[in-house]
Amino acid sequence: MKTKAAVLYDMGIEGPYEKTKPLKIETLSLGAPQKNEVLIKIHAAGLCHSDLSVINGSRSRPMPMALGHEAAGEIVELGENVSDFEVGDHVVCTFIPSCGKCIPCREGRPALCENGAISNEKGEMLEGGARLSKDNDAVYHHLGVSGFSEYAVVSDNSIVKIDSDIPYERAAVFGCAVITGIGAVINTAQIRPGSNVAVVGLGGIGLNDIIGAKLAGANKIIALDINEDKFEVAKTLGATSVFNSGDENVIEEVKQYINGGAEYVFETAGVVPAMQVAYAITKRGGSTITTGLPNPKAELSFPQVTLAAEERTVKGSYVGSCVPDRDIPRFVSLYQHNRLNIDPLISDVISLEQINEGFDQLANGDAGRIIIKMTK
Repeated sequence: MKTKAAVLYDMGIEGPYEKTKPLKIETLSLGAPQKNEVLIKIHAAGLCHSDLSVINGSRSRPMPMALGHEAAGEIVELGENVSDFEVGDHVVCTFIPSCGKCIPCREGRPALCENGAISNEKGEMLEGGARLSKDNDAVYHHLGVSGFSEYAVVSDNSIVKIDSDIPYERAAVFGCAVITGIGAVINTAQIRPGSNVAVVGLGGIGLNDIIGAKLAGANKIIALDINEDKFEVAKTLGATSVFNSGDENVIEEVKQYINGGAEYVFETAGVVPAMQVAYAITKRGGSTITTGLPNPKAELSFPQVTLAAEERTVKGSYVGSCVPDRDIPRFVSLYQHNRLNIDPLISDVISLEQINEGFDQLANGDAGRIIIKMTK
């Protein structure tokens, strides 16, 4: 079958993307779902920094690649051996296909699936190979999803069924922004009620950190970003105070606001200066958690003595340390019961043809979550 998709042919093209147009809207051939795969009609997909990092060349991937990993849609065809889903099911895509066989999967840590990571690096499906092509040449898959497309073939280990009454434009963000941000707070950090929390970087993940901190019963929730336009949204979601992370004296200001710093500090921007601020405003005995994915060549330094002498903890959190089949239904249920307000996260809804302009907003730090609405 044919599908219209956003394809990246070359990484590292400079912006503004509205003019240079690194993403081309192409008509591709899409093969039928194979064993343990399903065909999905994509209804909505979110723009994420993980997509942007491929566009700007920070995360090297094989080219050409059909981008997009945060998506929601409806199953229209089942491949062989698929028994847990039916045609017509509404699903959210997750970007780590878990094989269920490697050691991390057997330990209940599907976000660290070894085989899923290998297939994602290759731009292939978990079962091997690509299902997308143009003029008989393979087009690689982004994180097993390639959600900036009318249709997508994905592994049945990369989807979670949701209630059909959840709007697709809201459902999509549960596949990355929500599970990564809230999961980092609930699963990775396991913050204690009454703790003081800080979040450095107020994109889609950082704003979900704030939501998660409020859900977990945090006391003070500090929001930091270099873009002060994001402060009002952060306050709406539960931030009790805001600081410009680019200010020269921000570290001293935060430590004065919370004596000694916060017990838990989350870094989401994926840049060294943000991580330096996050570590510096973490109190003695506290934890600094990062979900950011910087350029692989970026290096961080800090006084090593502080780890032992101050009993510090530095932790990474990938996909919010989530088990998608467990956590996505929980978070969706909280949303349905008005206990998890993700609506302010959505800063814009655009068409597929506006995707390059959308990534300009994301690159400039002007957006929370931008959603592509694939269907009218």
